[in-house]
Amino acid sequence: MKPIRFCTAVSAVVLCVLSAPAVAGSRVDSHAPIGVMADHFHHAGEWMLSYRFMHMSMDGNRTGTDDISPEDIVTTEPNTFAGMEGQPPTLRVVPLNMDMDMHMLGAMYGANDRLTLMLMGSYIDKSMRHVTYQGGSGTTELGRFTTRSSGFGDTRVAALVSLLDQSTQRIHLSAGLSLPTGSITESDQILAPNGMQPSPRLPYPMQLGSGSYDLLAGLSYAGHQARLGWGAQYDATLRVMDNDEDYRLGDEHKLSGWLSWTWAEQASSAVRLAAQSVGRVDGQDPKIVAPVQTADPRRQGGERLDLGFSLNLLATLSALQGQRLALEYLVPIWQDLNGPQLKVESSLTLGWQYAF
Repeated sequence: MKPIRFCTAVSAVVLCVLSAPAVAGSRVDSHAPIGVMADHFHHAGEWMLSYRFMHMSMDGNRTGTDDISPEDIVTTEPNTFAGMEGQPPTLRVVPLNMDMDMHMLGAMYGANDRLTLMLMGSYIDKSMRHVTYQGGSGTTELGRFTTRSSGFGDTRVAALVSLLDQSTQRIHLSAGLSLPTGSITESDQILAPNGMQPSPRLPYPMQLGSGSYDLLAGLSYAGHQARLGWGAQYDATLRVMDNDEDYRLGDEHKLSGWLSWTWAEQASSAVRLAAQSVGRVDGQDPKIVAPVQTADPRRQGGERLDLGFSLNLLATLSALQGQRLALEYLVPIWQDLNGPQLKVESSLTLGWQYAF
């Protein structure tokens, strides 16, 4: 994803934002960095519509905290399906990189001053590039191929309950449900070590949803003083049931903390630390069997710490009042993966919000 695409999209709005006076009583830093979901609540009768575009890039493989080459993977990493018909003793197909684009549409409504309702849907586009090694052993490269999947992701519904709403700080709880609207039966053509090109069910990272009803829970805090703002959020996705393919994805736990600085009445910047822990897949889809790490339920999940930089812009022209434009760029500074597994290289989120 080229940064110029985003620069072109934001430049016109930046000029409008910075050329107009601020609206009394509004703060540009009243929202968290755009990569943080369910970060604020609304008062009775208020609506907010939002759109986010997120691009994540993954490149290279890692086991634990150490990088590992494709050649080392196919000569040292055991194939969990070894012994089954046609399955070699070691992994023979290695993912090289992966790109994911996600479009997220959201709506929030203040049912009263303490309760905000939230709905969010998504459309996802994934691609993963692989290298296949010939036969059951050795490091002779047979060829390369790319698998793709796209479609609607899971849908989130949640309620945000205000616990504290003061002029300089606020706290709220969130609780909800993730609905299994994303497909878990995606398939595509691959290149097998024997030279065949079947179209089996794609491994877990290439599917579009969890396939299960998952519990959502979170706690958010935010405060500000003069030009300085700060906040923190804990967010969890809990997989409490198997899906129709006899497995469940790992639980996800996220913890974020950020500091922001308002350098103009219509613009603020922030730095964020984001920690994430994802569990292994529990169970196994019987149709996902291949000598590739992404097909192994045990080689999923891990822990990661990201450093993010963001920009929030608050529109003040009458034609744009109530609208925000925001951008956040995240890079990992530490990753410990249940590998071998592709490591995250970076993620970029662009968002628009309209409150009325």
